[in-house]
Amino acid sequence: MKYHAFKFEQKILNLVLLGTLAVFSPSVYADTPPSEESASGRIIVMEENDYFVSHNDKNYTQGIRIAYVSGLVTPKGWWDHPFGLLGDTFPVFDGGERKRKYEWTVVGQSLFTPTNTARVNPSLKDRPYAAWLYTGASLLQDTNQGNHHTLENAELLMGVVGPAALGDVTQNDYHQFINVKPALGWQNQLKNEPGFIATYERKWRFQEPLIGNLAVDVIPELGVSGGNVMTYGEAGGIVRFGQNLAADYGVSRIRPSLSGTGWFDHDKLDGKLGWYVFAGSQGRIVGHNIFLDGNSFAQSPSVDKKIFVADFIGGASLFWSSAMRVDFIITERTKEFYGQRGSPDRIGGINLALRL
Repeated sequence: MKYHAFKFEQKILNLVLLGTLAVFSPSVYADTPPSEESASGRIIVMEENDYFVSHNDKNYTQGIRIAYVSGLVTPKGWWDHPFGLLGDTFPVFDGGERKRKYEWTVVGQSLFTPTNTARVNPSLKDRPYAAWLYTGASLLQDTNQGNHHTLENAELLMGVVGPAALGDVTQNDYHQFINVKPALGWQNQLKNEPGFIATYERKWRFQEPLIGNLAVDVIPELGVSGGNVMTYGEAGGIVRFGQNLAADYGVSRIRPSLSGTGWFDHDKLDGKLGWYVFAGSQGRIVGHNIFLDGNSFAQSPSVDKKIFVADFIGGASLFWSSAMRVDFIITERTKEFYGQRGSPDRIGGINLALRL
């Protein structure tokens, strides 16, 4: 029993060290990259808002995330150590022909509101007001498996839920800017609570060439997330058609989502122009969602969540080498709690990525 307890404690210490290195590390560059452009980092700005496609403020109503993706990590170098540390603890980040990067979430914020934002005292049968402000980091590894490629993503997000997340300021200042009435019930939002989400995902990319540089691919994925903010298991996938598909695994999204992460490999480009259209879906089995279940250790509004939630997405991406990229995404999400009124949620998204 003492031996097993020691091994468990050692794994916990390894994860804490990994999270500390990932979240608080500076920019990561490869010392000997395959190409100059592969060594360059990229900044990605993601904006998701129901206003883009439905003009409704309800449920998941707005999200923003600013992320930095490093150049390739030098094998056996200093910044390669966290991958080895995690790989020694769990059966992940293995394989021979591989490439590694970091993705740092500089800042992210997600907002959630009930359907009727004109009420000062929201209905107890509707979801509560909530905001989530966070930072964090991901370890990304692309591995050549012969007839296909895989992408592994180990991510740790840490932040705060509640008034300290500044949801009321963000939403109502934006409403004032676009001349929309303010949401009146933010004083009844979830209380302040530190939060985290730890995630591991794996994607498999199977590509079939067509004519010239055109191709089609299928990218299934499996993953699990745990923490006091969200805990769920997920499975999904996307189908893409376009040009230069091998450079990435799909567009970036804000969690929970079907996301390709910010991975981009300039060395896989055949010509500078790339584009694709895509469609996909993801199903989640939800064990915990603080935005529906309420605060962990304090009395707060809550609703009876649904265990199974699904997303259906579609969109397009256009990029010029690794220098610039723009993505357009539409997501339809099934109802997340019992008694949820109206049609399923629909969210529009726009991403912009620039090489630094």
